[in-house]
Amino acid sequence: MCEMEWGARIIIKDWVRIKPWDRLLIVTSKEYRAEARELRKQAFGRARSVNVLLVENKGRHVGMFFDDNETVFDPYTAIIAATEYSLVTTRAAKRAISQHKKFLSLPLSTNNGRSMLEFDFLMMDTKKSRLMAKVIMKYLRHSSGLHVTTQAGTDLYMGKRGRNPGFFNGVIKDGKGYSSASIEVYVPIEETKTEGIMMLDGSLGYIGRAEEVTRIEFREGRIVKIEETPTGIRLKEYMKAYKDSRIYIGGEFGIGLNSYSRCVGDCYIEDESAYGTFHIGLGRNLALGGVQNAKGHFDLVCLEPDIYADNRMLMQEGKIILPEPNIY
Repeated sequence: MCEMEWGARIIIKDWVRIKPWDRLLIVTSKEYRAEARELRKQAFGRARSVNVLLVENKGRHVGMFFDDNETVFDPYTAIIAATEYSLVTTRAAKRAISQHKKFLSLPLSTNNGRSMLEFDFLMMDTKKSRLMAKVIMKYLRHSSGLHVTTQAGTDLYMGKRGRNPGFFNGVIKDGKGYSSASIEVYVPIEETKTEGIMMLDGSLGYIGRAEEVTRIEFREGRIVKIEETPTGIRLKEYMKAYKDSRIYIGGEFGIGLNSYSRCVGDCYIEDESAYGTFHIGLGRNLALGGVQNAKGHFDLVCLEPDIYADNRMLMQEGKIILPEPNIY
């Protein structure tokens, strides 16, 4: 069995758990036909029908099609969004989720030439990640604010009044209908309440590794200043290309839970899900429980945080310090 086939089997059998009555739609672009073919092969014979929708690869703007065509997923019971960029925060995804369809966001973007379906992080024990997430969410749920610091100099405050945490671990059932390949706890933070400094030392999301620590300043929920390092210049150019001022707004706080992942800039989903990291999701957060629309969504990832929910410490230097269940 080739490595890509092995990854596709995990997604179809263990994550989406395709059933004989399912009508599956795999959304992809011509650049990812090989991945779509493997997913279709694994689903064929399990589902009532399997269809593939090829969309034009508009890169970071691919989500706009699914905002403009909100009903595109209506004929299907299960959707795998196997495009380069995440579709989970689009209007079409939000509608599908509200109709209790299965929806998996499977962003396939990588920076090292390997298929995302070949990465080892797909092997993470989903039962362990579920228990880890529940421990953290217990404390997040009843807090009003979050505080994050790192030895690199990050010092960020975020508001979350009226916002409930959730988690992704790939498994649709655990996500109550939808999930992402990113194994994480997330909070749709208040869009005007993020204040302080992020010292970016992990990943710039889709565009790869932060080659040097870069200072980013947040005021009233949005990025107001990015340090002029080579990394900062790359980030500025990338964000400017969205042509949308809302992409600078922090709409999500995430904690990576995947102990098989490494934050090295090779794969967007691997970076943000790596255990011992946190990320701020910028731009659209509608499907996560927020109210912010934008032309896209991507994450900035930092390493080894101290994380507090109100005054309770949840993580110290990238390690969860709350009582964790023993799993053998």
